[in-house]
Amino acid sequence: MTEPFVLAGFTMSTVSHGNFGMWRHPQDQTSRYTDLRYWVELAQLLEAGGFDLLFIADAVGQLDVFGGSAQAALTGAVQTPVTDPLLAVSAMAAATEHLGFGITVSTTYESPYLLARKFSTLDHLTGGRIGWNIVTSLLDSAARNIIGRDRQIPHDERYAMAQEFLEVTYKLWEGSWEPDAILRDRDRGVYTDADKVHPIGHHGRYFSVPGAHLVEPSPQRTPVLFQAGTSSAGREFAARNAELVFASDPRPEVLRANIADIRRRAVQYGRRPDAIKFLTSVEIVTDSTDAAARAKADELARYHDLEAGLVLLSALSGVDWSGYGVDRPIEQFDTDASRSILAAVADPDARQRLTLRDYAGGLGGFGGALFVGSGRTVADDLESYAERAGVDGFNISYHITPGSFVDVAEHLIPELRRRGRAREAGSSETLRQRIFGGASALLPDDHPGTAFRHQRIPSI
Repeated sequence: MTEPFVLAGFTMSTVSHGNFGMWRHPQDQTSRYTDLRYWVELAQLLEAGGFDLLFIADAVGQLDVFGGSAQAALTGAVQTPVTDPLLAVSAMAAATEHLGFGITVSTTYESPYLLARKFSTLDHLTGGRIGWNIVTSLLDSAARNIIGRDRQIPHDERYAMAQEFLEVTYKLWEGSWEPDAILRDRDRGVYTDADKVHPIGHHGRYFSVPGAHLVEPSPQRTPVLFQAGTSSAGREFAARNAELVFASDPRPEVLRANIADIRRRAVQYGRRPDAIKFLTSVEIVTDSTDAAARAKADELARYHDLEAGLVLLSALSGVDWSGYGVDRPIEQFDTDASRSILAAVADPDARQRLTLRDYAGGLGGFGGALFVGSGRTVADDLESYAERAGVDGFNISYHITPGSFVDVAEHLIPELRRRGRAREAGSSETLRQRIFGGASALLPDDHPGTAFRHQRIPSI
């Protein structure tokens, strides 16, 4: 049976995300990212156009690996400057009814107690339309400026910290307040039954959180849990925690293998194989005809900035590519940054032909597969790609905003709806219900986080 894709608009609270140099395009409006109206208009566009959610990436550090400084990032507006993505969500939610919001926040530089409060607050204010994209961060500049370390915490230790962070938030969200703790009894003057609010008593290796959650249970309690990362540690973390995984690899067969591995690991945690859905990043240029779409792609490509692509690639990979040579085959390096960003060059055969110019020199590149054509052509290609890669949906990156999203909404999503591949207009359901169906807005019973519900909180 054909199921709808999960369709997310992929952006960042910055001038230029993965659309290197496109801020110079006369129709691009991302320089308005500090204007709240920009975000409200974007959310309304995505909802009216048939997207399921807005997925907002984030990074808490300057991109200073390329050339050993942040100069190139600042000059080219490569994810710099960047603002906090959480703060615009309530305004976007007030202007929409059905659109979900997946917000990136790092476990390495946040307090689980305070972050649990932020997400519970947003889950209330959005009516249960909030998701958390869990990342562990990878920039040394973040480590220097936030926790005073010269270098990032080692890769696998960041995931160990993240797992304990999640356990703290599960205890706060799932177990601290019993379902019927809120009474709102005006006659007796009792708002909350204090006997049904419990301190979590967490004392672990990385975090000590003895008290109760500050917020009464929200519609979803735990936000929809997103995760990105396909290293071995990342796959294990995803299998144990994630409901929606953002997985990328330019080779569909490798992506399918990574997805199968995460599903297998999830079963070992007592979860159903289909308990996790998978998105991959794509770039789409579409128009009324294939010829018009190709002409549009050619016009956009004239604004592409190769050096800006190398600035981001350097930051994500932890390797300074400034003096490497753009036409030299890429070599693999072992770093404490992203383990998956250079995955394509792990194949010795691919290494012989893949250069930096191939990887970051045009539309598509390491930001995701590029699809160009009419709505019908792109729909065909997405269905074929999903079949090959095993993904359940797409994080649709933009080249220019709002134009790229307008084109997808006008030309592609109506075609996907005709095929049963895009959802119809939503109802008052939560984000979890929209993505997974079912009557409950809460974590499913087979999710490991439910082990921390009140009746089963381990005594410390």
